Amino acid sequence: MARTVTMKGNPVTLAGPELKVGDKAPDATLRKNLGTDFSLSELNGKNRIYSVVPSLDTPVCAVQTKRFNEEAANLPNVSFYTISCDLPVAMARFCGAEGIDAEKFQVLSDYKDVSFGNTYGTLISDMRILCRAVFVIGADDIIKHVEYVAEVAEHPNYDAILACAKGL
Repeated sequence: MARTVTMKGNPVTLAGPELKVGDKAPDATLRKNLGTDFSLSELNGKNRIYSVVPSLDTPVCAVQTKRFNEEAANLPNVSFYTISCDLPVAMARFCGAEGIDAEKFQVLSDYKDVSFGNTYGTLISDMRILCRAVFVIGADDIIKHVEYVAEVAEHPNYDAILACAKGL
């Protein structure tokens, strides 16, 4: 049976598996700001949050990214990553305009081959964008919290995500 979320009330189908708490965090290859390949396996052994958004150039995605950028200062043992299918140059422009410090908070692009979207089950294949989702992953590389936001236009449960991250 196909997995779906809604976008402004309309169902959209997700490609890939539905990951669950307790699953090992899969690897995927994304692109960094400068367009260089980046493998998520480079993060093995680190506490991290993957904040997945459809596009940084939309209001909810921008707020979500800025919120996690602010929270990064309160959780020095957790690395934060925003992942979307935006082009790396658009991501760099957004970070520059919003004052996001790329040393503490990184943006990663899945535009090239949607490796993350297919591996983490966040790809809205008909639109070639990612749904809104958040993954909290411990230093043991096990997923501790997963949220596929049911309505793409709504925010994730920040309180639950941050409570989980504080417990890492």
